[in-house]
Amino acid sequence: MSDTALARRHRVVVIGSGFGGLFATKALKRTDVDVTLIDRTTHHLFQPLLYQVATGILSEGEIAPATRLVLEDQQNASVLIGGVETIDVADRTVTSTHRGRTTVTEYDSLVVSAGARQSYFGNDHFAEHAPGMKTIDDALELRGRILGAFESAEVSTDPAERARLLTFVVVGAGPTGVEMAGEIAQLAHRTLAGAYRTIDPRDARIILLDAAPTVLPPFDEKLRRAAAGTLEDLGVEIQLGAMVTDVDDDGLTVRDQDGERRIEAACKIWSAGVAASPLGRQLADQTGAATDRAGRVLVEPDLTLPGHSNVFVVGDMMNRDGLPGVAQVAIQGGRYAAQLIAAEVRAHGKGREKPERAPFRYTDKGSMAMISRFHAVAKVGRLQLTGLLAWLLWLLIHLVYIVGFKSRLATAMSWTWSFLGRTRGHLAVTEQQVVARTAINRLDAWEDSRAVPEAATASAR
Repeated sequence: MSDTALARRHRVVVIGSGFGGLFATKALKRTDVDVTLIDRTTHHLFQPLLYQVATGILSEGEIAPATRLVLEDQQNASVLIGGVETIDVADRTVTSTHRGRTTVTEYDSLVVSAGARQSYFGNDHFAEHAPGMKTIDDALELRGRILGAFESAEVSTDPAERARLLTFVVVGAGPTGVEMAGEIAQLAHRTLAGAYRTIDPRDARIILLDAAPTVLPPFDEKLRRAAAGTLEDLGVEIQLGAMVTDVDDDGLTVRDQDGERRIEAACKIWSAGVAASPLGRQLADQTGAATDRAGRVLVEPDLTLPGHSNVFVVGDMMNRDGLPGVAQVAIQGGRYAAQLIAAEVRAHGKGREKPERAPFRYTDKGSMAMISRFHAVAKVGRLQLTGLLAWLLWLLIHLVYIVGFKSRLATAMSWTWSFLGRTRGHLAVTEQQVVARTAINRLDAWEDSRAVPEAATASAR
């Protein structure tokens, strides 16, 4: 082995700048390693607050600080922008692309935290008419769709069309769906009340529907009842045991115990399911690891892959002991992986054997959901809270985990204006926000259709 190889520092590649990836990177700040963080976006996203961007409470900058600036003072960390295409666990390389440029990055240890995407349960065509809420682009598109529906209703003279425009359907009654439905109701009943001349925004119909028999299925019954009661007080219609069978531009078709029925609605929001990054399947195929129905990888007790103790999978891509896909699981998993890497690098530097790995142990710090201003539900240990106290706790916890003092301060100020007053400071929308995703998808499809015959012609030659 050459002197250069002997002198080279341990290389850690982290895929994903979400909770798992960012906290793993930061936990390695004082370790004698070189860390490369790879992600297709330039920001760290506080995903649990996306619905507040979609409803005008927060700006995207308040929940999505630039990753480079977050890691500016961490000299052993560098950021590489690009979408990861392949991971080769045999050669220990990660291949990523950005605007046509391909980069191959070698690693000694790998932390994969590529997250999850919206799942339409095999009906991906629903996405055109019912966007999910996983990215900043999603949230800005939804803001445009929600506010655009009110604007279109203002100029409509057809009562049936106006009713369709003022009907908002949120599919999925988990925490994201519950919070989204509550905030649309608050937007219509408080912020926009009196702002229009030919419509009353308070006439908006907000429907929260799910195939499950209850809202907030992971929560205890007391908290589920409290959440449902608050939503109903806000005027939200809760329709449970209802499965969406089709979605189009004008509305959606639902099947329940009484058969199929139609809901005419201009604005549909999908929060009903998630699927892990396709990178999970790549890793499983190479290592023999199993995956679950959502594409999450079943990992070893130390969050690694079978036969590859240097490859960690954390966050929404990981399946271990049925842990939920929440931020705390990702944060703790990322930190745990970093601690193991750091301990083994230190042992190697001192000429010692690798220390024995203790299995990952998740500490449940509670679960909570905000329903509206002054109303939330929370479970912390055995303690179950509802109403104002739960709401204050929700605010505090979310402020703590927002990255950066400036982001915390800006978020606190936005919350003050929005929750104590009627106004929301981030209601600007553009047509581009609404149409860009569909236009890009159609352009990609058109380019793919051109590439196929060109490839066939080249092959014939």
